[in-house]
Amino acid sequence: MATGAPEGVTGIAKGRRVLVTGLASFWGGRIAQQLEADPTVDVIVGLDRREPTVPLDRTEFVRADESYSILSRIVKAAQIDTIVHTFLIVDSTMMSNRTLHEINVIGTMNLLAAAGAAGSTVRTVIVKSSTLVYGSTARDPVWFREDTPRSAPPRTRVESSLLEVEGYLRDFAEDNPHVAVSLLRISNVVGRAITTPLVAALQLPLVPAIAGFDPRFQFVEEGDVVRSLLFVLRHQVPGVFNVAGDGLLPWTEVGAICGDKPFFYLPPVLTGVAAAPLRRLGLVDLPEEILDLLRYGRGVDNRRLKQAGFRYEHTSAGAVERFWEGVRLRRTVGTSEPDFVYDPEVESFFRRSPAVVRDLTSS
Repeated sequence: MATGAPEGVTGIAKGRRVLVTGLASFWGGRIAQQLEADPTVDVIVGLDRREPTVPLDRTEFVRADESYSILSRIVKAAQIDTIVHTFLIVDSTMMSNRTLHEINVIGTMNLLAAAGAAGSTVRTVIVKSSTLVYGSTARDPVWFREDTPRSAPPRTRVESSLLEVEGYLRDFAEDNPHVAVSLLRISNVVGRAITTPLVAALQLPLVPAIAGFDPRFQFVEEGDVVRSLLFVLRHQVPGVFNVAGDGLLPWTEVGAICGDKPFFYLPPVLTGVAAAPLRRLGLVDLPEEILDLLRYGRGVDNRRLKQAGFRYEHTSAGAVERFWEGVRLRRTVGTSEPDFVYDPEVESFFRRSPAVVRDLTSS
């Protein structure tokens, strides 16, 4: 896939019609919220198996199965020109291997089939992936560039599925040069709202680590992830991009930032067996890909997206500090925001009922 913004492109073309997959996911809901605030986006359609988990005003929700078999009909009916694919599973603790494959691989195949169909109006495809595609081994370079190959074959189902998805995406980009295809490989995300195995591990009284190893980690703040996705959408920047904050942090330093906590050391052999009680006790589930990180770490070169014009708001260390500030705030004052529950009938009332008084000055 080529890199660099097309000459003369500075923002979203007026009248953009966007489809967001994974609307109920952390990323899909937040992307839709940001798109709703953009007056140059006319239509937003969100697909998911579940209702949205954040309040949305003008996003149209469509319930779909894991493989997005209905997607081609929606793309054609709504004349979609931009697809933002946020629903690639990168946390293998969320579901079975079979469901993960159905969502990641089959779902993406159906998405690309819809985007590349005869007469398709799609001109931009953005896929949120993960730096898990690089793996984590003792033979890795300090920094993975976007074109650096893995040091070893994938060992986990989630890594295999992401690599398979990227293969289909490369073929699609070659066969459809008129479509701007952007692939974002997101590093370890931390923030004030997101939950991941690493985030859960850092909030335990004893932070898990592997005896004899102090790997270097790279993080990206959740807000920078949203901004990076919107950046490539608004500027139509095709290519493959690592998304990660500047700098690497030893795992012990990460623990020091997060309350200077003591560590619970897992043995370097049979590590997965030793970590299993943490899962059974409901404390944290550390899958193989996370245990590999706790052994070897990973660093990725983030210069390509910055050269395209993107600017991060947080370094790797700054992202961890912001995350821990949020944890301390919640422990001190709690959260006053109630959980949002999407109800189609209620949303239909607010959107369409003549009883609702609307602010005509803002339209």
